[in-house]
Amino acid sequence: MNDSTPQPHALILASASPRRSELLERIGLQFQICPADVEEYNKPDDGPAQMVVHNAGLKADALTTEFPDGLILGSDTTVALDGCVLNKPVDMDAARAMLRRLSGRQHTVYTAVSLRWLHGQFRDDFVEASQVRFKSLDDAAIEAYFKLVDPLDKAGAYGIQAGREQIIEGVDGSVENVMGLPIQALQARLLEHGFDFSVQS
Repeated sequence: MNDSTPQPHALILASASPRRSELLERIGLQFQICPADVEEYNKPDDGPAQMVVHNAGLKADALTTEFPDGLILGSDTTVALDGCVLNKPVDMDAARAMLRRLSGRQHTVYTAVSLRWLHGQFRDDFVEASQVRFKSLDDAAIEAYFKLVDPLDKAGAYGIQAGREQIIEGVDGSVENVMGLPIQALQARLLEHGFDFSVQS
C-alpha cells in the first residue's frame, strides 16, 4: 500500500469487554477503548444474525462524530438455540435454566463486527457463526461451573475461556468468535482495506 493512502489515525474499540480487548491484543493491534453508551436491541425479529449486526452498528455509529479520524469497531455476540436467542441472563435462576436448555445440544454463536471511519466514508459490517456442542450437564455440573465463571455478563450464561472442558464437547468454527470477536475474519478485513494498527507500525 502506498504510504500516501489515507488511513484512519487509530482503532477505537466501542466496548468495555475485557475479552474483546484481550483478543485484539492477541493479534498485536494497538487500540483505544471507548465503550459506546447505547441501548441494545434484544428481540431477534429478523433472526439472531441481523440482531447482532444491528447492535454492533449502533455501537460503532455512536462514536463516529467523537472520533471522525478513527476506525470504530463495534461488536455484539449472541447465542441462538432452535431459533431462540439466549442473551445475558437476568439472574442466576435464568442462567441455570439456560445451561439446562443447552445441555447435550448444539447451538450457534453469532458475533457481528461493524467498522466505521467517518472521514474515510467507510462502513463495513460482517457476521461470523460458530457451532458449539455442549456436554450433558446435570445440576451439580452447572453449579460447579458457576463457581468458576460469572454467567450474568455472558450471552447464553457461559464463556469459553474458563472451565471450557467442564461444559463444552466441541466447537466448529472460530473459538474466538465464541469469545466475542472473530479475529481471523477481522484481520482479513483490515488487510483487505489496507488498515494497519499493529503495535510495531
